[in-house]
Amino acid sequence: MLNPQLAPDFSDSTLEWRRMFAESWGTFVLVLVAAGGGGVVRDLSGGSLSLAMIVVAPGLMVMEIIYFMGTVSSAHLNPAVTLAFAVRGNFPWRRVPGYFTAQLIGGIAAVVFLRAMFGKTGLLGATVLGLGIGGAKAMVMELVLTAGLVNTILGTASGACNIGTNGALAVGAYIALAGLWASPISGASMNPVRSFAPDLVRGNFHTSWIYIVGPILGALVAVGFEWILRGKPTATGTIAARGTLGEGNE
Repeated sequence: MLNPQLAPDFSDSTLEWRRMFAESWGTFVLVLVAAGGGGVVRDLSGGSLSLAMIVVAPGLMVMEIIYFMGTVSSAHLNPAVTLAFAVRGNFPWRRVPGYFTAQLIGGIAAVVFLRAMFGKTGLLGATVLGLGIGGAKAMVMELVLTAGLVNTILGTASGACNIGTNGALAVGAYIALAGLWASPISGASMNPVRSFAPDLVRGNFHTSWIYIVGPILGALVAVGFEWILRGKPTATGTIAARGTLGEGNE
């Protein structure tokens, strides 16, 4: 059993609003950069943003978010990540709905902001399939990419903490790397909220299932791989999954 002193159980409910705010705000700025650069600003600038600029920016933003608020909520920013931590046993299931809701609110708010500022330019940054790529193939790509992302997160959480320097650099680098080679295929979303929020605001759900099913299945595959690689969940991984806000007061 994990040492409860090393793995706070969020018993201090008075701090929960900070965690929810952190997840909402973090997801807001992530989706703002990902959807903004990936569609809106690219169109506004006449296509002057390169593929490298578009896919590296979200990776850098995730790295910054982990630095500035990772200790508060652990900076999940992604329902697939929250699900993976819960299935792995590092995160309490009772907190999952709250995290999902906060992430969804933040993502939708970011797209609403983009629409208010610039209209429906660039499909509001919707994730789109590559030329000639079918839905099934794109879904499998999202599954594989998300499995790699979640393994990166779980691995650094178990060994170095997602809230630390190694986690921030590794996760940010993975997001950028995955985007550099796979964005022309599936958009390299790896995050249901990042893709669903633009679809919801623009009212087009034709490909939404790809970016929900793929990342969820990928997260579950990654948890299975983590059991093979490291066995049972660790106290270090639990700290990384939950953050350290209020630690010592809970």
